[in-house]
Amino acid sequence: MTRFNDKPTILIVDDTAGNIEVLSSTLRPKYRVRAAKNGIRALSIAREASMPDLILLDIMMPEMDGYETCRQLKSDPLTKQIPVIFITALADEGDEEKGLTLGAVDYITKPFKPVLVLARVDNQLELKRHRDNLEELVEERTRELMLTQEATIEAMGALAEYRDPETGGHIKRTQNYMKVMAETLKDNNRFKDYLDEETIRLLYLSAPLHDIGKVGISDNILCKPGKLTDQEFTQMKQHTLMGSNTLLAAEEKLGSNSFLSLAREIAEFHHERWDGKGYPHGIEGNAIPICGRLMAIADVYDALISKRVYKPPFPHSKAVGIILQGRGTQFDPDVVDAFVTCSDQFLKIALKYADHQEEIMTLKEE
Repeated sequence: MTRFNDKPTILIVDDTAGNIEVLSSTLRPKYRVRAAKNGIRALSIAREASMPDLILLDIMMPEMDGYETCRQLKSDPLTKQIPVIFITALADEGDEEKGLTLGAVDYITKPFKPVLVLARVDNQLELKRHRDNLEELVEERTRELMLTQEATIEAMGALAEYRDPETGGHIKRTQNYMKVMAETLKDNNRFKDYLDEETIRLLYLSAPLHDIGKVGISDNILCKPGKLTDQEFTQMKQHTLMGSNTLLAAEEKLGSNSFLSLAREIAEFHHERWDGKGYPHGIEGNAIPICGRLMAIADVYDALISKRVYKPPFPHSKAVGIILQGRGTQFDPDVVDAFVTCSDQFLKIALKYADHQEEIMTLKEE
């Protein structure tokens, strides 16, 4: 394709040497020109690293006609964006319609006027420049939006982390657990329609917000070294709704397709249980959003293997055993099975982002 300060390259495809010569002499003052005498050679040139910016394509050629050449160009992701102009002796309206249907941008009949060919080439390359610039602007805007999403989520997630300095690695660990489980489950028939590439990306980004509601819980409850009273636990459970309501307010500002909608579901539903005995709503089974079911295991595993003021860290093997015991009661059975499949990756993540040396030593215990 065209590089900075380079002349655009035009590929002329025609089995008649005289036509190639006339078109070449017309185009060379403004453009670099390459030529091919058949469709097979044209496809080879079009797929080179320095592919042409536009193709002038004859239809009536031996071996492979222009229609088939165009069809193959447009079916190949590498060459489909190259504009094709047919130049042909076929003047029937049906021929022109067929060419345009195959993806050509213009259709010039022979005998042609060189000045007309030049003008149409100029026009199509100008359109292509505008289209390429627009695509670059869209890609740049998309990158900016993705960075904004990441920065927003990281900043909000840090709020919960600041409230509990002993769990600095919790955010990194849980978001990586989520990604690993989602990747493991994406081919499962129950989850494959949900776990597409973009959803998995957003699960990874949104996981840090699962406990954002804890910023509304008092320190004497959040940092209590012993068991919570029933009244204190009732207040602690409110962090799911506090987080959900906070994110809902932001989501409403951004619209129903906001990237925060997944984060809101994670915050609200990650303490629900498969058997309906969880909170805040006590819903069960498939009524629990998938993201909540994934986060439930990620959160419990991390709580088990982490050191807290009220408990020592558990070994990885014990944490896996406890989660297995909750299969079909606390957790979605298929999600537990995926967790077991990728549990070695959980261990690697836990070791990489451990907060304490004691956790590293304990994780490896059998």
